[in-house]
Amino acid sequence: MRQAAIQRTTKETDVSVTLCLDGGEVNVSTGIGFFDHMLTALAFYAGFGLELSALGDLHVDGHHTVEDAGIVLGQAFKQALGDKTGIRRFGAAFVPMDEALCRTVLDLSNRPYLVFDAPMPQSAIGGYDSCLTAEFMRAFAVNGGITLHQKCEYGDNAHHITEALFKSLGLALKQAVGVEGEGVTSTKGAL
Repeated sequence: MRQAAIQRTTKETDVSVTLCLDGGEVNVSTGIGFFDHMLTALAFYAGFGLELSALGDLHVDGHHTVEDAGIVLGQAFKQALGDKTGIRRFGAAFVPMDEALCRTVLDLSNRPYLVFDAPMPQSAIGGYDSCLTAEFMRAFAVNGGITLHQKCEYGDNAHHITEALFKSLGLALKQAVGVEGEGVTSTKGAL
């Protein structure tokens, strides 16, 4: 089983993640309802088993909790992938969500980079600041060793845009972690 467990404790947050790339239960608790919904959708569409709990300084705002969840989930993802033998490596997905259409394209290259082009028409979704989606994606990509490109083609509702971004990320990850060979998918022979 390709799995990992990581815990990170700082003065701002305490985040614990257990991740299995080959499936399992999904339980997420961060204290931010919409973010829990997004992480659950991500894991569901990726086909991952995920246990994630975060206690953060929500009396300040959600930034530290969301960013640190991305850091720890990225670290767990990278560890669970191991040497990446046989994985497809690349993934891409479009997801429509009512009036919104978003795409995710990624490479599990171990060369972290984020290109994020998804303006949010509303600044908040419930108790979740819309700008935190980019913060999560950056933390996840950098710590997971992922080249990640996300774009909202169009959309008027920040809830729909954000949900399409998380779901398309899940679908693209499911493709990329799929095992279809025996060697490393690289002309260099290593990732």
